[in-house]
Amino acid sequence: MRILHSADWHLGRSFHGYNLIEEQAHVLEQLVNLAGESGVDAVIIAGDVFDRSQPSAEAVSLLNTVLTRICQDLCIPVIVIAGNHDNPERIGFAQHMLTQQQLYMVGPLNGLWQPIPLYDEYGPVYFCPLPYSEPAFVRNFTGDQSIHDHHSAMAAMIDYITSTLPASARKIAVAHAFISGGVESESERPLSAVGGAGCVSANLLELFNYCALGHLHRPQYIGNEKVCYAGSLLKYSFAEAEHRKGVTLLEIDQNGELMKGENIALSPRRELRCIEGNLEEILTSDRSDDYIKVVLLDEGALLDPMGKLRQVFPHIVELQRPVLHQVPAGLGGERDFRNLTEVDLFRSFYQQVTGNCLSEPEQGVVARLVDKFYEKERGD
Repeated sequence: MRILHSADWHLGRSFHGYNLIEEQAHVLEQLVNLAGESGVDAVIIAGDVFDRSQPSAEAVSLLNTVLTRICQDLCIPVIVIAGNHDNPERIGFAQHMLTQQQLYMVGPLNGLWQPIPLYDEYGPVYFCPLPYSEPAFVRNFTGDQSIHDHHSAMAAMIDYITSTLPASARKIAVAHAFISGGVESESERPLSAVGGAGCVSANLLELFNYCALGHLHRPQYIGNEKVCYAGSLLKYSFAEAEHRKGVTLLEIDQNGELMKGENIALSPRRELRCIEGNLEEILTSDRSDDYIKVVLLDEGALLDPMGKLRQVFPHIVELQRPVLHQVPAGLGGERDFRNLTEVDLFRSFYQQVTGNCLSEPEQGVVARLVDKFYEKERGD
């Protein structure tokens, strides 16, 4: 069975004020063509389909167009799970009806949540959807009061969805989670404001023949090629400028063994690039429509550097001058505010206003409030 594994589309996302919907449509056109040309038997989208729990009309329209082309025009089954940016109820809308069209939209854990069998000449392959779910929701669904973090929640979900499957069955996990050992990117939202509470051990996934993961935006394997993050659809921060974004194409044999897996790059409409140097040198560069971040090394005064750079790079979105960079006291050295968590930001603010350090218990209270905010935003 040949499978196309994708994740973290974040439809409707903006980048420094630019709406990325056309950029997303551009690479999704390539994904649809690849699915058809590669003769895949299934397409997986492992969560974070949308960037917000209440997606824009154009984001919903783009998803509708892509899924229609894959399921209806190409007759390829598609399995979609909710990620931490998605509203699970919206992802699971009309789940029973869509299943008849081989479009499997798995949002909340409910009575319809079960393994999805797809067949090849050797029999069934069971796809086990593991959508992002808060530990409290999994605890209520299973009745297991010992569930208090994402690891125990994932363990309970795996036990539940594999309980009816034969031990010898070919099984593929489709999960949205932070697996320990994975490398994070700047553009991801932490699954928990409490340090470490969002991590899941890769040991839980050993019973699967392949694990199609979403959440981490860097394409990567965890431990071996059987546990794979496909990565995000596009580069969503300059920290990802060197990433090779795309999808993973894999094939398993009659015994469930992974025959091959490869990351296939998708070509963006506009690249993200970082340029460093002196202003006059950079202004001699060729004109480019890419999204550009410029780091100027000049030490003296400069007259309207952004205006001059925009003549060469119309989509320049960020300008940095390290010589002018100053960090307020209390942050413990040079740190970029964009790389700080909500708890870090509040701790710094509290220290600057009161002159006192936030205690560990107080930080825990702030972290829980942040988690509750994101739970409410997702509609959990």
